[in-house]
Amino acid sequence: MSLKTIITASLMVLLLTACKKDAPKPSNPDYIVFGHFYGECMGEGCIEIFKLKEDKLLEDTNDLYPNSKDFYNGHYIQLSEQKFNATKELTSLFPPDLLNETKTVFGSPDAADGGGLYIEYNANGVRKFWLFDQMKGNVPSKYHAFMDKVNEKIQQLQ
Repeated sequence: MSLKTIITASLMVLLLTACKKDAPKPSNPDYIVFGHFYGECMGEGCIEIFKLKEDKLLEDTNDLYPNSKDFYNGHYIQLSEQKFNATKELTSLFPPDLLNETKTVFGSPDAADGGGLYIEYNANGVRKFWLFDQMKGNVPSKYHAFMDKVNEKIQQLQ
């Protein structure tokens, strides 16, 4: 084997193994569902779930406690354009790494009466959901900023 062949082969191996695959960028979702839930709580604000579509925001009227086994099944009514405008940036803030996660539950949502977040993503036939512990120490730090923004938007909507 010639020196040129060995060097070329070595460079090819180095180049191919040095490439880092970029995280996929989420496409414009058909919708995102987001909300919070608190089990040890009284009142209408204990469970707030919203569906954000491209051109409108809807609020769930069922107020059912989300579970870790299936998608949230809500009954939604449309909210004002002002509320839509206050939340529409969430689609662009959605963390792309979340689409690659194999687990759907982060931490122990609401286990210590700290509450939980429900997030659902639907785009181009890809539909996934996740539950997050509100205690951020139990959740990967790369999702903290999105959690903060979701909580901020829910607070604005109440």
